[in-house]
Amino acid sequence: MSRVLPTAFVLVLLAVTAAAFSLTERAKLELSPIYGTQPGQVFSPDSKVARTRLARIHFRVRKAERIDVWIERSGGEKVADLLVDRSVRPREKVNVVWDAFTEAGTLVADGTYHAVVKLTNSHRTIVLPSDIVLDTKPPEITVLARTKYPILSPDGDGHGDTFRVRYRVSEPAHAILLLRGKQVVYTLGQKLTGELTWNGKKPGTTRSLPPGRYVLGAAAQDRAGNRSTGKPFAIGQIRYVALARRRVVVRPGGRFAIRVSTDAPRVAWRLHGRSGTLPRGTLHLRAPKRPGVYRLYVTVANHSAVCAVVVA
Repeated sequence: MSRVLPTAFVLVLLAVTAAAFSLTERAKLELSPIYGTQPGQVFSPDSKVARTRLARIHFRVRKAERIDVWIERSGGEKVADLLVDRSVRPREKVNVVWDAFTEAGTLVADGTYHAVVKLTNSHRTIVLPSDIVLDTKPPEITVLARTKYPILSPDGDGHGDTFRVRYRVSEPAHAILLLRGKQVVYTLGQKLTGELTWNGKKPGTTRSLPPGRYVLGAAAQDRAGNRSTGKPFAIGQIRYVALARRRVVVRPGGRFAIRVSTDAPRVAWRLHGRSGTLPRGTLHLRAPKRPGVYRLYVTVANHSAVCAVVVA
């Protein structure tokens, strides 16, 4: 008799364990009453991108329900009601948006939030799994410029055609290069470090900008669409060919020198029917033998600089 009781107890225990396991497995296979929920998202009411100015929540229900939907903090505190006692049909898609403001009209603090759905008919409350991140702080960008006065010569000769500068941002963000306050470069990636490249072209065209000085600035835009204020970091100069003097006075047939600034290794010159090519730097030339005012043309690619040569 003493052996029968322990054996019976073991059999009962095994039966209970099997039943519990069966209920657990059945619960795992039971479909959730809500499906088709939105993915995680980051948004900001101050976003420069329309699609990230609101948090967008959507889902479907498997059977007819009356629902309430609200937003709560990660700790469980309700901050805003989105839907109250709404009737929905089976498989109907529910779409709601949240602007990050409470019912009192105050902006909530940055952080992670979740949408909560109450199913009145089923007596269930479900927290949707996707994070809703509110981020209203613009990123910070630091430009690591080697010089504050870069020189660019975008004439396509392979010498000084582009300007490159390294940068880093405080969070994953698009880096933006500004030319006189207007966007000319917007990086596709959102890396913490990278390189901005400017080709000296007019925005949206393949035409090179004219010679002159241009203020270069930088900004950054994060995933939520927050954009930092552009900050100037350099004054870029577009220069194709420039002469140190606009006027030279020389005796008839005398020799004179003039300094040429350019990125090209050689330049072409033309003066009173004579022409040739010389290495860049200081040009040493001979003046015409007759008195008068002549024009010296120094050319690099399709760009020229002119100096008046006064023979007296």
